[in-house]
This record gives sequence, structure tokens and C-alpha cells, in this order.
Amino acid sequence: MSSTPDDHLVHDAVGPPLSPLRATACVAVGINSLLAIGVSPALLGALADEHRLTAAQIGLAAMVELLAMGVITAGMGLVRRPNRLRLIGALASLGLAVADAAAMGSSGQGLLLFRGLAGACEGVLLWITVSMIARTITPERWAGVFFATQTASQLVLAIAFAVWIIGRWGADGGLAALAAVAAVGILPALFLPGRFAPLMTEAGASGAPPPRGLFALAATVVLVSAGGAVNVYLQPLAHQAHLSGDVARTALWMSLGAQVAGATTATLLAGRIRYFTIFVATGAIYLICWAGLGVPLPAWLFVVDNMVAGFVALMVGPFLTPFIIDADPSRRAAMQVGAAQLVGGAAGPLMAVFVVTDVDVRGVLGLAAGLLLTGLALIAALRFTARR
Repeated sequence: MSSTPDDHLVHDAVGPPLSPLRATACVAVGINSLLAIGVSPALLGALADEHRLTAAQIGLAAMVELLAMGVITAGMGLVRRPNRLRLIGALASLGLAVADAAAMGSSGQGLLLFRGLAGACEGVLLWITVSMIARTITPERWAGVFFATQTASQLVLAIAFAVWIIGRWGADGGLAALAAVAAVGILPALFLPGRFAPLMTEAGASGAPPPRGLFALAATVVLVSAGGAVNVYLQPLAHQAHLSGDVARTALWMSLGAQVAGATTATLLAGRIRYFTIFVATGAIYLICWAGLGVPLPAWLFVVDNMVAGFVALMVGPFLTPFIIDADPSRRAAMQVGAAQLVGGAAGPLMAVFVVTDVDVRGVLGLAAGLLLTGLALIAALRFTARR
């Protein structure tokens, strides 16, 4: 967080440099916004085991929360000026805590409603973090920092879910833990910068991204939807392989540990390797991992499979921002990268609803493979038609 000209947190042309405290607060509210997403496979699996959600409703619950996050993040980026950030961050954190607590004891449609409300509050918090990242000189580096720290936080919570909270208090214990953490998140919101400088636009341009930027966002949605579809069905896939919920929860927290390593690796590679190389390499590894989940695996190999998939998942995320900036140098599309990832994370589970049953959920693996290949094709179309 040096203040040297080459390492300002925020480029002078977009806004003044942030102090370390302000930058940390921006990252912290983003962590608060995504904690529930990291442990959702364990939480939704526990709700299904308690017969509070069906297999189809697992996908719907994930879709509702992520879609609400995506819509709100995108909407805030389009219509809300980035000012009064401390007040907005504190109110969103409080609203998230209330929504998580209200979901305790609920099931079915009621639970879907409360997860949607939680997602809306999470979307506001994520908008603040994305707004900071989009204004930096090296967005892939700051995206990597954000991904690494938020995944490390998810890892701690996932371990607590696996070894203590879910086993002792069930799904409601998990919801109570999320509510408590969200309430603590009010504190960093109080240290946010008061406002961000507006992004530059070309003369006569609106705040909406240009066509190539929109195409890049669409490609991001398709690519991310593949992993989102598989991720929420982790516990049912474990049961399909005749493994217990404990194995699935172990696979989740160990996958999150691998994600921390993946995000750290991506941060170190920032500026040294092209995004397209990363996307192709990780796509090939993803396909191998998903093929493994389609057959019965011993517990240790199931865990390793998910660890590898987790590592490559966080290799992809930080490189989405430079990909979108390459398509739209004005960075207006980059303001929507968080929303695009969330919409993709919601679209995957929604489409999975049509290919899974309570008896067999492996159809989600074929769906994910098709979405991944389609997303890579769209990215390649942009990459090889780039303006010289």
C-alpha cells in the first residue's frame, strides 16, 4: 500500500490514492458481502438434510441470493454516485445481519425470501469494493488481494461450520453465525472513504458500457455460471458417491484453502501472464475435475478433486477484470464485473434446477461443461477480434 507513483491504490486520473486504512475497509466490507456464498454448499446441504429444502430448491436458494446481489451491485454502479459510503455500508451490514437472523427456523419459500433479502444487502456492500478495485492501476492485483482475503475468511467460517456449528446446532446455527459476522461488519464500514471520484467517460458517452464491454460481461456471466452450478450441489454429489455430509463439508473447507492459494498465485502472476492463457488452462483442469465428480470416488480423492477445482476457480476470478478492461478501456464495464460474476453464479444454479432430481444430480456436471466451453468461445471471439 505504498504511496509511490507506480503503486497508488487509486490512479490519479480516476481518484486520489487511498490510505491503507480506507483501502482495508473497502476490502473488509466486500469480505462481509461474500462470506455466506463461501459456505453456502454446507448451509444449503444442511437445510436439505433437515428437509427444509428440496434438491431443486437448493439451486433456487443459491440463485435468489446471488441474483439479488448481482442486480443490486449492477444497479448501484449504474445509478448511484459513490458518496456517503460510510452510511450506506453500515446500513447494508445491519440489514444483512437482520436478514440472516430472520431466516432461522424458516423453510421452503420463506427461506428463499430471506436469502433474497440478504443478497440485496450483500450486493450493496460488494458495490463498494468493486468501485474501489475498478479505479486502481492494477485491478487484477487488487482483485487478487480481495479474492485471497475473502476466501481466507470463508475458509475459517467453513472450518467452524464443519467441525462445530453445523454438527451441534444444524442449519440454524450456521444462519446465526452469519448474522453475528454481518453485525461485526458494521465496524469496517465506519472507516470507508466518504466518496469515490467518478469514472471518466468519453465526450457524449453515457454511463452504460459500450457494446464490446457488454459482450465481455455476457461472456463472464456464461463462464462463471459453470462453476456456480456445480458448487452448490457439492453435498448432493457427495451423497451420490455414497459419501457422508461430513466428507462434503471437509471437501468444502479444504477447497477454500486451495482457493486462497489460487488467489495468491493469481496475485503474484498479475501483469506477468495474459488472461486468455489462464482461462484456457483452468478450463481444461475444470473439465477433468468435473468428470471425476461424475463417478464414485473414495473420500480422499473426492476431497482432492474439489481442492484442485477450488484452486483454479480463484485463478480465474482476478483475471476477469483485466479481460473486461481490455474489451472496454473506459472501465465502465469493469464497474459491473462483480455483478456479472454474481449473475453468472445465480444463472448456473437456476439452469441446474432443470437437470437435477432428488435421486440424481449428476446432470449438473454436463451442464457445467457446456457452459464452460461456451464461455471460453465467447472470450476467444473477443480476444481475437481485439482492436490493434
